Amino acid sequence: MHIAQKVFVVTGAGNGIGRETTLRLLTGGASVAGVDLNADGLAETARLAGAGNRFSQHVANITDREAVAGLPAAVEVAHGQVDGIVNIAGVIQKFVKVVDLPFSEIDKVMNVNFGGVMNMCKAFLPTLLARPEAAILNVASMGSYAPVPGQAVYGASKAAVKLLTEALYAELLDTNVQVSVVFPGAIGTDIAANSGVSLAGDASTETATYKTTSPVQAGKVIVTAIEKARFRATIGSDAAAMDRLARLNPRFATTLIAKQMGELLEA
Repeated sequence: MHIAQKVFVVTGAGNGIGRETTLRLLTGGASVAGVDLNADGLAETARLAGAGNRFSQHVANITDREAVAGLPAAVEVAHGQVDGIVNIAGVIQKFVKVVDLPFSEIDKVMNVNFGGVMNMCKAFLPTLLARPEAAILNVASMGSYAPVPGQAVYGASKAAVKLLTEALYAELLDTNVQVSVVFPGAIGTDIAANSGVSLAGDASTETATYKTTSPVQAGKVIVTAIEKARFRATIGSDAAAMDRLARLNPRFATTLIAKQMGELLEA
């Protein structure tokens, strides 16, 4: 898909990967409707973009089905059309084992990560199917195939996104809508703070012992996946390596991640 002159709806556009994806789409000549809970974050994205009316701000909670249902009309008012949706917004869970994880946290993570993507897909699919060319890109996670201790529900929510996306691809094969799923590894964002989660030990981006990929690079991979209509893509050497290892020896991959990431578990 050529992104110039196209209109994309990007969730999580107020920070991190969502912001960088938005900026890259705008640089490529597209227009973007940014969706986020954080009005200040969207305003900062707009300031950084300097794209005038090619960027519109939509403060919305993607878990609110009625609010999401109203987005297609709002985006068409702002831009005249919708050619693609990019589902990036997500949260992680508290770094605790399932036995210690409250159902309120389980429901929050599933409602945002899976429910939000489902709400967006259901709301925009009729509009996308009416376009001559359209795209859906959903962001899953390396955690959907390489489970991290203390992130079981997060991984499950992203595995649900993975399977949903693959099923949408199959269902839409004979249509004008291309479908892609992307698997980021460790990305240098503020997702923990934005999720209301504290990390055990010192796991900040600046001092983390594990390598992280920049949000700028993540945005590049996502936009390239749209342009090239890729079925799937990974972000970061960690996601690529674990993707291969999880296919070859899933038990070893699970054990390896457990040993490497177990220190993040809250005491």
